[in-house]
Amino acid sequence: MEKILRGMTETMNSVKPPRITALQDLHDAETGPFSILIGTILSARTKDEATTKAVKALFLKYKNPKELAKAKIKDVEKIIKSIGFYHVKSKRIIEVAKIIDKKYKGMVPDDLDTLVQLPGVGRKTANCVLVYAFEKPAIPVDIHVHRISNRLGLVDTKNPEDTEQELMKKIQKKYWIDINDTFVMYGQNICKPISPMCDVCKIKKSCKYYKTKNAS
Repeated sequence: MEKILRGMTETMNSVKPPRITALQDLHDAETGPFSILIGTILSARTKDEATTKAVKALFLKYKNPKELAKAKIKDVEKIIKSIGFYHVKSKRIIEVAKIIDKKYKGMVPDDLDTLVQLPGVGRKTANCVLVYAFEKPAIPVDIHVHRISNRLGLVDTKNPEDTEQELMKKIQKKYWIDINDTFVMYGQNICKPISPMCDVCKIKKSCKYYKTKNAS
């Protein structure tokens, strides 16, 4: 896994250094676990640039769970209307803020089982919070991680849930925390869904997809 992660990073840097992901941006800005939780919920089916902009604007007005919990849905909608499904997400993040404020005294839980009990929080979102907010080893599997893991031949799975379980079995825990960010950037910039840039990829010799595509 170390060779794969290093090869991905070297490939991206040789082509064009990628823009960091929205969640890594929030992590680096040290905005705190709550903003990362909300940012992850908002990021679903939304481009990173739109997510980053919406989260920053949201937290300029609502600084913490208590303030967001008291927000009016229509006011939140105005702030995050540039992202996908903003009507549904506005209601959801206010609901989450209320639970964090009342049930957890403003503190975001740092364990998977508790996080997935929050409305709209599945395993991927919960794992993102563990990685980006608490730097705990977890493997958030989105479409990029799922696609690339299968292309490389690391797994042979049909859905992200199975991919997560297989990766957890096969990959040493010390690499878990780096997988999502690196794979997502690689999926966005190099190993795209259509027309992946195999010609520049520095790990193609270890890639099942590339070997199959170029088999004589």
